Amino acid sequence: MTLLSMTVTRAGTDRAEVVARLLYDFNVEFASATPSVEELASRFTRLLARDDILVLLAGDPAAPDGFAYLTLRPTPYYNGPLTQLEELYVRPTLRDRGIGSQLIEDILRHAGDLSCGGIHINVDEIDVDTRRFYEHHGFRNTEPGEDYRMLCYLREL
Repeated sequence: MTLLSMTVTRAGTDRAEVVARLLYDFNVEFASATPSVEELASRFTRLLARDDILVLLAGDPAAPDGFAYLTLRPTPYYNGPLTQLEELYVRPTLRDRGIGSQLIEDILRHAGDLSCGGIHINVDEIDVDTRRFYEHHGFRNTEPGEDYRMLCYLREL
C-alpha cells in the first residue's frame, strides 16, 4: 500500500458543492438512488452550518480525494454525544493508499476532542472489504462480551 501525504480539513459551508459532488459520485458508483448534485449542495449548505454535523475532506479542500460525513447526537449512555459515520468515500483510483485510514484517524481525533462516547457505522453485510477495513480500525459488530451480531433496521418514510 502506497501512502499519500495529505491533510484532512473540516468542511465549511463554502465547501457544500464539493461535498455534494463526492456524495453524488459515491451514490452513483454503488448504484444507489441519489438527489442531484445541486440538491445535495443546497442541503449541505444548511447541514454544514450546524454544530452537530461534521464533514472531513481528505487532500486538497477544493478537489478532495475523499470525505467522511458524520452526525452527532445526544445519548443518555455517554456524557458526550454519539457519533454516526454516515458516509466515508475515497475516489476509486486513489483507494488502498491510506486515505480512508487517515480519515478514520481524524474521525477518532475529532470524536475524542468532542468527548463522544462511541461511533456507529452501518455497513452492508455483503460489503466484505468495507467490513474488513472498519474491523482493521477496531470497529466490531458485536457488543463487548457477546457473540451475536448487531443489526441495523431501516424504514423509509
